[in-house]
Amino acid sequence: MTLDALRLEVPDILEEDAAPLADLNEQLAHARLQSREHALQQVLSLIFRLNRSAMTLLERQRALQSLSDEYRHYAVAYRGGTPPPALFVRLCSELAIGFKRLLLQILQGRQPSRPHLAWCLYMAQHFLAQSLLRHYQLYQEPPPSLWRDSHLLYWIGEHQECLDEPVAAAFQPPPASTLRGIYQQMLLLALSNPFHLAEGECPLLFGALAPLAGLARLLPWDDEDDGEGPTVDLSESQPCLGYAHQADGDRAYLRRFELGALLVALHEPAPLQSAAERQLLEQVQQHWLGRQQRRHQRAEHGAECNLVVGLAAIHAQLLEQRPLRAPAQMLDASPGGARLLCNADQATHLSVGQLVLILTNSETPTLALVRWRHLNIEGLHLGLRYLKGLPRPVWLRRAPSAQTHPGVMQSTPAPGTGWHHGLWLPNGQFVEGENLWLQLASVHNQAILPLPAANLGTASVSRHPLRLA
Repeated sequence: MTLDALRLEVPDILEEDAAPLADLNEQLAHARLQSREHALQQVLSLIFRLNRSAMTLLERQRALQSLSDEYRHYAVAYRGGTPPPALFVRLCSELAIGFKRLLLQILQGRQPSRPHLAWCLYMAQHFLAQSLLRHYQLYQEPPPSLWRDSHLLYWIGEHQECLDEPVAAAFQPPPASTLRGIYQQMLLLALSNPFHLAEGECPLLFGALAPLAGLARLLPWDDEDDGEGPTVDLSESQPCLGYAHQADGDRAYLRRFELGALLVALHEPAPLQSAAERQLLEQVQQHWLGRQQRRHQRAEHGAECNLVVGLAAIHAQLLEQRPLRAPAQMLDASPGGARLLCNADQATHLSVGQLVLILTNSETPTLALVRWRHLNIEGLHLGLRYLKGLPRPVWLRRAPSAQTHPGVMQSTPAPGTGWHHGLWLPNGQFVEGENLWLQLASVHNQAILPLPAANLGTASVSRHPLRLA
């Protein structure tokens, strides 16, 4: 499957002549004088026709802005958690269709500006989020097309680099302020076992998630990653894959939903958060990680440890040169990773994707990657992913007597008598296929090898699989 904007679900154009727009605002004003049911029916009839009429980009945009204002007017009646009628749910769906069609017109134009594109993507996603929320509020399963389109809008935003473009949108219940935030707000709502919520709790939870959802991250898929976050397949018609489901789809569309920073932020003071919102967030967060089906049991810790940060420092530590260390406290750990608390002044060095070496009372240090981080008044919270295997220092040269460059070899026993090796290098230092001379610290001879393609990479380092005699 090729994810493409043209796969967005929009109805066919039925009327080649544009619907008359001159009296649209007058018709909307007249509808407000009717009873709520008749008013919704009239507005729904208007947008239904507009969505199936040929219009210029500017005409459609102006009409949708007017209809969005009408949506705000009618949404006021359901702010207190009152279940909306089916007409209101259909209005949300038709508004989403309108903005999806507008998005197609923008993408077919010439070099759309990023703010304009981000706004349209956001508005389409917002009304899909509203449709999702209202279905859950009525204890109904949303249509599969809703998730297909939501994933696709995220995909487009990812490739157009506008996931984090802020959008000012005064809606209730409040949505997150970016495309990434509102999409992840939807995922979190779907993961919160919404059909088990009491009446009125679904919109309350949606609003409570608004300032938090953007802290989570969808990470590229890595077969060796055994993190605990849910798996999202952007080509599927569901929010996330089940924990027992094998992720066998195209890796280009698979993402790991990393919740570490969000889970830390839940326990921070939030003056604008009501007691009911706080209690509801505590109630549902157990569902986000599928507590009953956790991959690793996480044990509480209070042990002190030290971090050696960065590939060059790790190389020096493995040579017993005692580089600078960052003291940390291990809060909890599992076979797959750990959560640490460091001093806040370490934030400049401990970026997401950084390679670190964990030093404890154990004789063997542990190699790890920084998976997430979150800074608050307690300090810098880090989520680390363990990299299994024995870390060893190596030197690399472009010629037998050329300048040396440090590297770290990660070696794990293979079935039988062999070993699997991974070579960690700084990004951009060498290129794929380049011939390198490699020397282990305990060996005088050098091995020449072409650098293979990386099988794991971050913003700081990359790992290259090696076969050594």
